[in-house]
Amino acid sequence: MLQAAKALSEQAVQLPPVERMALVEQILDSLDEPDPSMDALWAQEADDRLAAYRRGEIRAVPLFEVLASQK
Repeated sequence: MLQAAKALSEQAVQLPPVERMALVEQILDSLDEPDPSMDALWAQEADDRLAAYRRGEIRAVPLFEVLASQK
């Protein structure tokens, strides 16, 4: 862990639980900002996968099969 992050973490764990939770929420919210370049990459990936499916290069797998294989 970077030195600054370690210092902040050490300070954060000293906060009361309610304040720690508020801090966690603020940090998570800051990570949820739109990133147009990332959105474009995911859109291209989705287009590529759909095209491969339509060409018969990949097949769709029903959700119940995917879930069953995770057990």
